[in-house]
Amino acid sequence: MQRITKVNILENYQLNLTFSDGVSGTADLSGLVGKGVFSSWKEYDEFRKVQIGSTGELIWGDQIDLCPDSLYMDVTGKHPEELFPSLKPEAACA
Repeated sequence: MQRITKVNILENYQLNLTFSDGVSGTADLSGLVGKGVFSSWKEYDEFRKVQIGSTGELIWGDQIDLCPDSLYMDVTGKHPEELFPSLKPEAACA
């Protein structure tokens, strides 16, 4: 599991993230704005309150947290099977 070690707020609901393995990149969270618990982000100042939680996740108060693994896949374009080899389907033998 990757941990977020650094977050920089960019414009238009984007964040530059650095992960524990040194990988960094931009996550675009604009598609979440106004949906469900993300309705508070309509006020951009609320979005800017992002912090890194104790397990390397992104948090906004006690209402919103985003998984670092999901954000890592978003930033790198990798698939779950690449990060978690145990998810790869086993070859079927006849």
